[in-house]
Amino acid sequence: MHKAPHSSPYQHGLDRAPANHLPLTPLGFLDRSAQVHPQGIAVVHGGSTQTWAQTRERAYRLASALARRGVQRGDTVAILAPNTPAMLEAHLGIPLCGAVINAINCRLDARAVGFILGHGEARVLLVDSEFAPLAVQAVAGLAQPPLVVAIHDTGLPAQPAFGAIDYEALLAEGDPAFAGLWPEDEWDPIALNYTSGTTGDPKGVVPSHRGAYLMSLLQMTDWALPRHPVYLWTLPMFHANGWCFTWAVTAAAGTHVCLRKVTAKAVFEAIAAHGVDHFCAAPTVLAMLANAPAHERIVLPRPVRVLTAGSPPPAAILQAIAAMGFDVDHVYGITEIAGTPVRCVRQPGWAALPEAARAQLQARQGVRAAALEDLRVLHPDTLQPVPADGVTAGEIMVRGNTVMKGYLKNPGATAKAFAGGWFHTGDIAVLHPDGYVQITDRSKDVIISGGENISSVEVEDVLHRHPAVLLAAVVAQPDERWGEVPCAFVELKADAVGSVSAQELIDFCRAHLARFKCPRQVVFDALPKTATGKIQKFRLREIAGSREAITRLAQIQTEAAG
Repeated sequence: MHKAPHSSPYQHGLDRAPANHLPLTPLGFLDRSAQVHPQGIAVVHGGSTQTWAQTRERAYRLASALARRGVQRGDTVAILAPNTPAMLEAHLGIPLCGAVINAINCRLDARAVGFILGHGEARVLLVDSEFAPLAVQAVAGLAQPPLVVAIHDTGLPAQPAFGAIDYEALLAEGDPAFAGLWPEDEWDPIALNYTSGTTGDPKGVVPSHRGAYLMSLLQMTDWALPRHPVYLWTLPMFHANGWCFTWAVTAAAGTHVCLRKVTAKAVFEAIAAHGVDHFCAAPTVLAMLANAPAHERIVLPRPVRVLTAGSPPPAAILQAIAAMGFDVDHVYGITEIAGTPVRCVRQPGWAALPEAARAQLQARQGVRAAALEDLRVLHPDTLQPVPADGVTAGEIMVRGNTVMKGYLKNPGATAKAFAGGWFHTGDIAVLHPDGYVQITDRSKDVIISGGENISSVEVEDVLHRHPAVLLAAVVAQPDERWGEVPCAFVELKADAVGSVSAQELIDFCRAHLARFKCPRQVVFDALPKTATGKIQKFRLREIAGSREAITRLAQIQTEAAG
C-alpha cells in the first residue's frame, strides 16, 4: 500500500530570512568589542598601545583602501610579517573587504614564498621591512607580481624605502566609515594557509568563514577563555591564523600583546610588564622557558595558562614547566582543521597522582571539544575503529565543521584527504581505555626495524627524561640487517655540553626500553626547527639517510633521468 509523504507543520512558514539567518563569520567580533569596550586596550607592542576603537578604525581603513585599490571579493591578499599590530590588523581588515588573507611563514626561503604568492594569485603583498630582501627576491620571478606594501614597524630601526606604498599611507587612503564587504555565504573562504611542504611544494589549506567562526568560539569555550584576557603572541599568527586566536581574543575583548621574536627573556618580561595570563607555545618553547638561566626568569606574579601543541610534549618538560607555576593544557590540531579542537581534559582524580604520573597522562592528546563533531582512531585502510587498549595503532581521523574546504587547486590531494568521509590527519595514535587519544607518531616517522614498528615518540620521551637533554628527535637510519634502526639527534642543555657521551644516552634508553627500540647512533647538535618551534624531522631524516630520504632521492633521480 502506497504511503503518502509525511507532512509536518514545521515544513511551512518557518523559512530562513534575513532576520534569523546570517552567514557565520568571525568578522563581527571586532565591531562588538569596539562598541562595548572602545577604550579597552586591544594591542600592546613595545611601548605603544591601541584601544579597540582605534583598532577597529585601522582595520576598516585597511579594508576600504584595499577595495579602492581594486581588490575584489575572493582575491588573495598576502602578508609577510612577524607578530606585530599590522599582522593582527591584516586578519581583521583583509577579510572585511571580501578578500582572503594569506599569512605567509616568514622563515621560508624566497623560492617557497614565490611559489605561494604565484599559486595563491596574491593581488597585494604586505611586507614587514625586516623581510624586504626576501620579498623582493620572491616577487622578482613572478609573471604577475602583487602590489607590495611596506610595513615599517616602530620596533625596528629605520629601514630603506621599498614597495609601491607605505602601510600607514595605505591606511590613510581608507575610509573609516567603510561598511565592509561581508561574506555572502558562510562557506566563502576567509584564509589561505600553506602547509610546510616538507615533501614537495606546500599545499594551500582553505578554511571557510564558518569554520573560522566555530573554531574561534571553540577556543573560547574549550579553554574557558575569560573576558579581557591578556594574550601573548608567542605562537606565530601565520600558523593557521594563530589557531584562530586572532579572532577568539578579539571576541573576548582581550589584549593582544605582540612579540616580534620569542625568547625566554622576552616572554618573562611580557608577563611581568603587561599582566600576560595566556599564551600558546610548542613544546620546544616550553623547554626554552624551563631551561632559561636564573637571571632571565621571574617568579610568576599570577597564574599563566598555556596551550601547547605542535608535537607530542615530553612528560619531563610538562613536569618541569608546571613546577614553575605555568598551568599547561595539552591540545592537538592541524592546519586543515583550523586550530586545536582536541584537548587533554584533566580529570578530578589526576590531581592526587604523583607528579610524574600526572605528567604522563597530560602528555596525551586527549578528547574532542564539544564543537568538534567526531574524532576517531581508525585503521587507515579499512576505516574500522581500533580497540581502546592503548596499544593498537591507527590513524587519527576527524569530521567536523572546522575542517577545511580543501586544498587550493589540488582536487586530487583534497579527495585523498577526505577519502571515506573522514579527514585523514596522517597522525598515528592509540586509543586508551578511558577514551583519550595519544599520538605515537606521524605516519612517516614510524621506524620499521626487522618488521617491528618503533614509535619515535616513545624513544624521544625516554631521552627527555635524561637530565642533560634539552631536546631530542629520533628518526630512521638505514641498516643492512634490520632495514632501519633508530638514530637520535640530541640538543643538550647549555651546562651539559661535553659532559655526556652518546653511549651514556644509549645505555639510558636500554634501561627503560626494549633493546631493539634503542638508538644505535646519537648525534649531538642544535635541532632544526620551524617557525612554530616544531622540529624539522625531514631534515634529520636526510642527514641520517632514512628510508624515506633514500626513496625520495631515488624518485628524484628517476624523474631527472626520464
